[in-house]
Amino acid sequence: MTNVRIYPAQGKWVVRANGAVIGESNRALEMIQRDYPFVIYFPREDIASVVLDQSDRPLFCDDRGEGVFYHVSSPEGLIQNASYSLTKPTAEAEAVRDYLAFDAGKVTIERV
Repeated sequence: MTNVRIYPAQGKWVVRANGAVIGESNRALEMIQRDYPFVIYFPREDIASVVLDQSDRPLFCDDRGEGVFYHVSSPEGLIQNASYSLTKPTAEAEAVRDYLAFDAGKVTIERV
């Protein structure tokens, strides 16, 4: 049984940092991993790259692979490690290689 499943996310998705829209996409992907809440992955080109600053924090997950975290600039300041990208995904997570996901506890992600 696979621990990671990826599907096209239905509709248009938006990510906001302290109220400011930093990205939106009709091409987002939804990842379901084990019994965790689903995560929306945005194509990199659908996110304002100017708001991302690569973090020193490494990312490693047995199910998803390796990647990098990003701090996100917002109108109220820098949000530490609010985004991440899988740069060396596992075979199961290959579809989201170099997409960007966000920590829903630090930014707002919603379907509009």
